[in-house]
Amino acid sequence: MNPKYLVLLLLAWFAALVQAQTPEIAPDVLVKNVTDEVLQIIRSDKDIQAGNSKKAMELIEAKVQQHFNFTHMTQLGVGRDWKNASAAQQKQLADEFHTLLVRTYAKALTEYKSQTIAFKPFKMNAGDTDVKVRTQVNQAGSKAIPLDYYLEKLPAGWKVYDIEVEGISLVINYRESFAAEVRSGGIDGLIKSLQNKNKTGASESKKG
Repeated sequence: MNPKYLVLLLLAWFAALVQAQTPEIAPDVLVKNVTDEVLQIIRSDKDIQAGNSKKAMELIEAKVQQHFNFTHMTQLGVGRDWKNASAAQQKQLADEFHTLLVRTYAKALTEYKSQTIAFKPFKMNAGDTDVKVRTQVNQAGSKAIPLDYYLEKLPAGWKVYDIEVEGISLVINYRESFAAEVRSGGIDGLIKSLQNKNKTGASESKKG
């Protein structure tokens, strides 16, 4: 996925956290309120604007990650190979994919400029446990970008399990490369590949 879209996905990440906070308020209203607040924080944080990915990652870990179902996201990313992994391997995969996504979005947060988000009409029927929130990202001088994210209702509240940019799934976008890693080195090979990516990301964060 094009790196320039990562910051847009990050905004969806922040917006998603409101689903578990005040369920009596319409989800689209909550998303609008929280998104506005987050954009104000980003614009006023000079460290993040200067490229401090470590601070951005700490912010994500503290406020956002608990509102995502990383196990479901990893299952979608790994696809048919997920069932061939042991419970221990599935946990390792989810943990490493979690770390990879957090580092990716932390970098995206430092690259935020002046995008704005328009919210499209939200429809949710009584009893729905799986919803789609549709938005549109506007950038000066560029075509508007459709951005949708998907949430499922779990006992612990609403959790994000996928995000789409221009109809392309963030999670499923990893499936081809994950499958190639499995074909090459099995499930353990995929785990090792993710671990190596995360080690590289950790080194780059320290340099920043």
